[in-house]
Amino acid sequence: MANAIDTNLRSWCKSITWRIIGIFILGALAWLFTRDWQETTLITVTFHTIRLVLYYFHERLWERIRWGRRKGIAEDYQI
Repeated sequence: MANAIDTNLRSWCKSITWRIIGIFILGALAWLFTRDWQETTLITVTFHTIRLVLYYFHERLWERIRWGRRKGIAEDYQI
């Protein structure tokens, strides 16, 4: 498992779950500043759509980089 590479689906799932957290945070902040649900929605959806796609490609790029990886990680260390 130490040398496993994430599948495309796993990378997309990680991207989406991370963005869900961000959506709630940015949505709350945008609403506090604008007090307008339409502007809040536009800001939040636009920002997170861009971030979702960028994170996916960033994640896939890092899967190809060997730097910083260790082989033979102990079984009890894995999360």
